[in-house]
Amino acid sequence: MIRGSILLDTVIDLVARAVLVFALFLLLSGHNAPGGGFVGGLVAGSALLLRFLASGAEEVEGRVTPSPEALMSTGLALAALTGGWSWLAGEPFLSNSFLNVELPLLGTVKTTSALPFDVGVFLVVFGACLAIVISLGRERLT
Repeated sequence: MIRGSILLDTVIDLVARAVLVFALFLLLSGHNAPGGGFVGGLVAGSALLLRFLASGAEEVEGRVTPSPEALMSTGLALAALTGGWSWLAGEPFLSNSFLNVELPLLGTVKTTSALPFDVGVFLVVFGACLAIVISLGRERLT
């Protein structure tokens, strides 16, 4: 594939990295504020779309190591296990539990069981976005 402009590639790299950081922020703040795994996954998917528009599907496939199927199945398993864990503990499915963790530089950090569920949803949505971008690139080539 013929490479595009160096300027476009540099700008897309900077913007895509900023978008991925924002997606991570949305993922981590989702149980306390608007955001979460679904919105974070869509925002991260938009970074894939930016890279696709600049360089094509081959570039996207080269930058993301796991396959879309692996991302989606891992995310689905993590989300299901999070819900099942509370079920095994005798609570209703997807009951929320809290854990306070003492970290050396950060002090006490409060985390909830919603975080692994959100990470699972993030992986499912990001994997679906990756599959769509790859299929769009294959469709364009035929």
